Amino acid sequence: MNILYFLVGCSVLMALIFLGAFYWSLKNGQHDDVVTPGMRVLFDEEPVDEEQVES
Repeated sequence: MNILYFLVGCSVLMALIFLGAFYWSLKNGQHDDVVTPGMRVLFDEEPVDEEQVES
């Protein structure tokens, strides 16, 4: 029975850590633009000139 208390305590602690990480990411703007990355894969990349790369 003691192990059950330990496991419940660990799971609550892990849930609080993940919740804190989620709120931290919201605060730092990680989820502000969810549309552009999905549309970016639809467009071709610009061709790169070899002269610009060597400079």
